[in-house]
Amino acid sequence: MKGKVYLIGAGPGDPGLLTRKGERVLSQADVVVYDRLVGDGILAMMPAGAEKINVGKHAGRHPVPQHEINRILLEQAQAGKMVVRLKGGDCFLFGRGGEELELLCENHIPFEVVPGVPSPIAATAYAGIPVTHRDFCASVHFITGHRRENGELNLDYGALVRLNGTLVFLMSVATCGEIAQGLLDAGMSPDMDCAVIENGTRPNQRKFIATVGTIAAAVEENHVISPALIVVGRVCSLSDQFDWFTSAPLFGRRILVTAPAASGSRLGEKLRALGADVTEAPVIETVPLDFELPDLSGCRAAVFTSAFGVRTFFGRLLAAGKDARAFGGVRLAAIGSGTAAALREFGLIPDLVPGTYNAEELAAAMVSSGMAGRGDRAALLRAQEGNPVLAEKLREVGVLPAEVPVYETRPLPYEGPAPDSFDYVTFTSASGVKSFLRSCAPGGFDRFSKVRALCIGPQTAAAAAGAGMQIFQSNQATLDSMADFLEEAFS
Repeated sequence: MKGKVYLIGAGPGDPGLLTRKGERVLSQADVVVYDRLVGDGILAMMPAGAEKINVGKHAGRHPVPQHEINRILLEQAQAGKMVVRLKGGDCFLFGRGGEELELLCENHIPFEVVPGVPSPIAATAYAGIPVTHRDFCASVHFITGHRRENGELNLDYGALVRLNGTLVFLMSVATCGEIAQGLLDAGMSPDMDCAVIENGTRPNQRKFIATVGTIAAAVEENHVISPALIVVGRVCSLSDQFDWFTSAPLFGRRILVTAPAASGSRLGEKLRALGADVTEAPVIETVPLDFELPDLSGCRAAVFTSAFGVRTFFGRLLAAGKDARAFGGVRLAAIGSGTAAALREFGLIPDLVPGTYNAEELAAAMVSSGMAGRGDRAALLRAQEGNPVLAEKLREVGVLPAEVPVYETRPLPYEGPAPDSFDYVTFTSASGVKSFLRSCAPGGFDRFSKVRALCIGPQTAAAAAGAGMQIFQSNQATLDSMADFLEEAFS
């Protein structure tokens, strides 16, 4: 049984530039064979159950030779698997995609090509450089600056100069000086505008504007490394005026997101849209419990403390052949706007959403609003290890809490960079803080006083403060409010 191979161009790094078809096909892969230049955000989209084969190449060093990559694709497809060959940029623009298809054709392996956004188009756009402009040029040309096996570039510099268009050299960091000198020897003015773009479209993008006469020095002085592009042409003079990417409020800021995968991805997406360099490293996971549905007929009120708890509870409710009518006249309290929104998905509007969540305020609000009083039962539908203070405060005012654990949080190891290397570390729960601290302890990390912790609420902040972190708290207990805080902090 033969499988199929998909060559997917992943674009230059920004996960938002992966095409919709590329994302759909990647999500169905049995095997993913990927390059070094594929962005981390796109690598995170690989299916959890897929076999992942790294064949990344570095300048001057190919740990997996091209013929071996071709063989891997063939053997995996012959085993009947759906194989994705994930390549940076576009598969056919200096990507050697054609070489990889030749062996598949010889062995009658079916394949498809999913084009990617080419790096010389995307990286220049993110650097504020339009590769064509009626006032400056009428053409654009993509040239590889990679030496051949015999060590020669073999470029017709005279022809390139006569084109009088924008020249974009890929894989050209090591040969920048030779290219610049070749253009100068062929008659190009040393004052011709020039730019080098490193890590184009990524949060750590750097660009340097120079001239053909000074570009080699700029590359050396700023220690430019691949992936990088060299752009030659008058359009480079527009870069400062048109630079929209590096002017984003969080550009260059490193943020660590420790929330569970689903909410962490939403927060990460919001921060990336603001230009941040985001590392997503969930330190807890939320897992539904096998719980019995409570009898709500005797309850005056019910409290949901998270959107995950809402969806978990209703998943069990619907599986039992019941729906929102099970709540009857029960009044509902929701902690946070996200929890309230989750209830609305099931046709329920909460009666109480406290502005600031802490146990004292919620208990007081439930009593003052008439939601629950002395002798009334209130179902607390929440995590197995929920904060006991809420139940205690309700008992103090005579309310009878009935705790129903619907999910649990489990710790996950943190194996990322040192926490104080980030501008901020974000936490969305006290349990997340505790798991994070447990992970850091074996490594001997003891610089928590240098960690800037952005916390979603007071309980989370208290847990982080206990470790000596610098505490910051969003105005509201929502992911949007956390993103807003960071935008304002760096504006």
